[in-house]
Amino acid sequence: MMKLTLRKLVAAPTLALIAVITFSSNSVAQSGPPEGWVTPFPAFRIIGPLYGVGMLDLSVFLITSDEGHILINTGLADSTAHIRRNIESLGFDFDDIRILLTMQAHWDHTAAMAEIKALTGAEVWATPEDARVLEDGGFSDAHFGGRQSFEPVEVDRIVRQDDTITLGDLVITVHEHPGHTEGSSSYTFQVSENGRDYNVGIINMGTINGGKQLVVEPTYDDVAVDFATTYNRQKKMAVDVWVAAHNSQFGMHDKYTPGQAYDPDTFVDPMGFVRAVERLETAYLEVIADELDQ
Repeated sequence: MMKLTLRKLVAAPTLALIAVITFSSNSVAQSGPPEGWVTPFPAFRIIGPLYGVGMLDLSVFLITSDEGHILINTGLADSTAHIRRNIESLGFDFDDIRILLTMQAHWDHTAAMAEIKALTGAEVWATPEDARVLEDGGFSDAHFGGRQSFEPVEVDRIVRQDDTITLGDLVITVHEHPGHTEGSSSYTFQVSENGRDYNVGIINMGTINGGKQLVVEPTYDDVAVDFATTYNRQKKMAVDVWVAAHNSQFGMHDKYTPGQAYDPDTFVDPMGFVRAVERLETAYLEVIADELDQ
């Protein structure tokens, strides 16, 4: 009965994607972070005011405006200097960051947030569930919690589904996409270039960390429903250009190489987005089936 009920929560999935991320703070402490999390990568323009300023695989995004900038994610604790260099290489001022956002309150995406907030005076905005985790340094994370895994950072404003973030001429919509963390979030906005409108999504994908329980002694209440809700919401999104918390999740290195000339169509991939979500649904259902078969 549980399996049938859960299958009704998501549409029929297709194919498979690497969805179970096995790295945890404990395994990294023993073997060190993956190379893609620490290897510098040069800044690049994605589309309009959106830039990548992070590492080879860990994504950090800058959205610029005439009244200051928004930084989404920060990477590991020692990422600040690299992010600053990347922002300055684009001709922007690191000190003009006004808002700090996160896509998921896990240490590999948030560990430098407190430092960047202190250096720039930027405000941290987050969903209610991720705000709690940000403020206790990861202690209350349902999966990896029980100890502090990054420097706590004060959250200045709570954002929720369909809220808009405005800064200068930027108007960005908040989407709650829980599951990966209880408060995982995505962001969309529109860019107009060369007579065309592009719907841009900075999407937190519904990947399932190794060891996370969905239906049998679930990691947190309604985690399976959260993932299903996220997949359904994402499949309904009208997205032309999309990026994710890890460059590998949206095939960045297949679409762009350093030094490539800017073209607003480089990252146009609406069907790739749908396929990615559907593949994650497949992996989700397989995790549930495995749990129920134990």
